[in-house]
Amino acid sequence: MTILYGISNCDSVRKARKWLAAHQIEYQFHDVRKDGLDSTQLKNWERETGWETLLNRRGTTWRKLDENTKASINKNSAIQLMLQEPTLIKRPILYHKNNITVGFNESTYNSIFC
Repeated sequence: MTILYGISNCDSVRKARKWLAAHQIEYQFHDVRKDGLDSTQLKNWERETGWETLLNRRGTTWRKLDENTKASINKNSAIQLMLQEPTLIKRPILYHKNNITVGFNESTYNSIFC
């Protein structure tokens, strides 16, 4: 089963969904803001990719954090922040054949599915 994790109003998620639809790939969409995300899932992703890869430092949620929080970020605090504010997770996250891919890149999706 292929699952795409993200939030519905994210441009990168929209691109990924459009790409998957254009290539007629069946998938389940999981909105991490509306449907939630448990700590076990997030910790599994962290083990596979590292917390630095998962943490979205470009979004408005990150920019709104106080400077002390940003400066002292580490694995544990990043996981807690991502659980509290799912928009701090880089999107989309594609789960396919027991592997995850963080972010949308057309050539990466081509290599996974084509």
